[in-house]
Amino acid sequence: MKTDLHIHTYFSDGVFSPEKIVDSALDVGLGVIAITDHDNVLAYDVAQNYIKEKGFQDKIQILRGIEVNTLYKDYEVHILGYFMDVENSDFQNLIKTQQQARIKQTKEILSLLSKKEGIRIKFADIQKLVAPGGSIGRPHIARAITSAGGTTNVMDAYAKYIHVNSPVYVQRKTVSPQDAVEIIYDAGGIPVIAHPHDLENMAEGLIKDLMNYGLRGIEAYHRKHSPAMVEYFSSMAENLGLVVTGGSDFHAPNILNGQIILGKNFVPEWVYEKLVEEKKRLDIASVN
Repeated sequence: MKTDLHIHTYFSDGVFSPEKIVDSALDVGLGVIAITDHDNVLAYDVAQNYIKEKGFQDKIQILRGIEVNTLYKDYEVHILGYFMDVENSDFQNLIKTQQQARIKQTKEILSLLSKKEGIRIKFADIQKLVAPGGSIGRPHIARAITSAGGTTNVMDAYAKYIHVNSPVYVQRKTVSPQDAVEIIYDAGGIPVIAHPHDLENMAEGLIKDLMNYGLRGIEAYHRKHSPAMVEYFSSMAENLGLVVTGGSDFHAPNILNGQIILGKNFVPEWVYEKLVEEKKRLDIASVN
């Protein structure tokens, strides 16, 4: 069964609706997917309702997931979560905190863009670029800057305004990876460190530290990971007693050829099976 456990929709920085994600997943033969939008879980119910409405229950399974953006020593560390109880009060507070931080950051950047660069963008214009209740982020700000004529394209907007050394950029006041891992774990979920290659030399040390807070997996399979990296992080997971996950980290079709890359990153069938086994093990352990 083909699997993709890292997918984004327009409830964060993806471009497809949850319904379009389901259709695209079926088109490429995926049997299991997880929607892991940044700092919210709104797309899951939309996708599930669509699956029921279309009678796709026997064709595809969807997991409730999330990708929490955190900060650690000025590095962005992303924590994936699977199977958590979204009604858990601490988990709900986590999402609320993250959403408030995103709004605050965006409004501060827009203020600086107006004062220092003469680029005037309304917050409402940013909100229109994401589904209602979704997570506003840097991609939306970059698109709005381009639409306002501040740059000729989105990449230029990133290069000029959406980075830590820009005079108009404001760092988001987000939670720590330790907090994110602990909250997901305590909500009955499986916390996983996302695309660990981005963490460079500090990956192993941080992973070991996060295990003290409940980290249970490493995303070894990722489109940015070479076969050697997949082997490296898979071996690390095995040595530390962690599960392996993986996915395409899909946001949008390839700009150059319009190709949808859902499921293009090879993820073995056993990855999903081990993830389900880990959830069962954690549930039994919590009862005992």
